Amino acid sequence: MNRENYIFINELNKVYENIPGEYKGESLKVLSNVSFAVGENEFVSLLGPSGCGKSTLLKLIAGLDKNYTGEISICGKDIKDTKVPVCYMLQKDCLLPWRTVISNILLPVEIRKGNLKQARQEIKPLIADFGLSGFENYKPNQLSGGMRQRAALLRTYLMKGEIMLLDEPFGALDEITRIQMQDWLIKVWERHKKTVVFVTHDVDEAIFLSDKVLVMSGRPGTILGEISIKFARPRTRKMLLTSEFLEYKKTILDLLSGD
Repeated sequence: MNRENYIFINELNKVYENIPGEYKGESLKVLSNVSFAVGENEFVSLLGPSGCGKSTLLKLIAGLDKNYTGEISICGKDIKDTKVPVCYMLQKDCLLPWRTVISNILLPVEIRKGNLKQARQEIKPLIADFGLSGFENYKPNQLSGGMRQRAALLRTYLMKGEIMLLDEPFGALDEITRIQMQDWLIKVWERHKKTVVFVTHDVDEAIFLSDKVLVMSGRPGTILGEISIKFARPRTRKMLLTSEFLEYKKTILDLLSGD
């Protein structure tokens, strides 16, 4: 692997020391010799069982925890020595209930003391692309789950950085809304390219969205396989019915089951 890749991870290990609960006082190894690379503007999914360290891996890439061994670099720079240019979204939308949609979306601009009046004008096309036109002055509790997630994703998009780390953003949605959000995300991403690392438990979702799927083992998580998804873009739902899609799915399920 080339260290000049947009994201480069080599022999990454993470251990939590003196953890509470049933393992109190013990250490817990969460990640073991994880190595992979992500290219610029590539959409990569991390797929694996619960507890395998997917979310921990995102936190490490985001620079929120620098207590690890191994190497994480972005654009050839070690993240322990430099500011990490990433946008990070958790599974919950984390919208502030007392703020309107537009004021929630503009929170990153406000935090960095940017020009809010100018930003309101500049993001009008994005408001439309993200399907939120006409809802700018609504409160989060007046929106559907899918609309809340779109607002949270736009807020994440407006954070400084060309890398988006998305931790199961559709995991709490019902199946129909989840499919709608997948279709919407892929269209928006294809129009406004960023480098994406996307955590999911859903095999179909990973194949449909991604350029590459990284399959992880149970804890301590390591990379079992890397599957390049060769479907052309723009993606359509028809690809889910093809023999090629079923082959990708079989390969991933075989890796997850240890066959």
